[in-house]
Amino acid sequence: MMLCVASPFSNAFSNLYARVMGWSRHPRATRYLAVLSFAESSFFPIPPDVMLAPMCLARPERAYWLAFVTTVSSVLGGLLGYFIGLWAIEMISPWLMDSRYAPAYALAQQWFTDYGIWAVLLAGFSPIPYKVFTIAAGAASMAVFPFVIASVLGRGGRFFLVAALMKWGGAPMEQWLARWVDRLGWILVVLVALGMIGYQLVTGSP
Repeated sequence: MMLCVASPFSNAFSNLYARVMGWSRHPRATRYLAVLSFAESSFFPIPPDVMLAPMCLARPERAYWLAFVTTVSSVLGGLLGYFIGLWAIEMISPWLMDSRYAPAYALAQQWFTDYGIWAVLLAGFSPIPYKVFTIAAGAASMAVFPFVIASVLGRGGRFFLVAALMKWGGAPMEQWLARWVDRLGWILVVLVALGMIGYQLVTGSP
């Protein structure tokens, strides 16, 4: 979820992070937010939450519109990541396995084995980079339509939650999320996973 960039991006990406934060105050910030949301879903290292949160604080009356823009752009970027995984996984595998995303990619593959397309929904709330799941979904040749639906639910749920919290709690909520975002993300993942397990037990579905 939001602002999970502190440890992964400190030092190496500090300048890039500062630039992204600067974009949130630009007159064309909404366009930049859309571009960042699209790029983060397939290759860019910084999540859109770092722009979305301060923009919602600055214009709380537009918070849900900004969440909508972020969701749509992120899902479209996720489709790019999906087709990268579908058509170019062999080409990017050497780089991927040598990158810092290798453990996350292995975890994504395991989640797809355990949960199928529901892994994309889990990914929307987890601190694990969403781009890893989009590429893994394409590499696994998963059906596009369920992938899009799960992406809309997962990413939309995340971004509208951030927007709602910023609209409701203001600056203190942003500071709280910065400290607790990773734990909150994993709690949501566990709750969603337990919900799916409970549904399977009740319905008897695999």
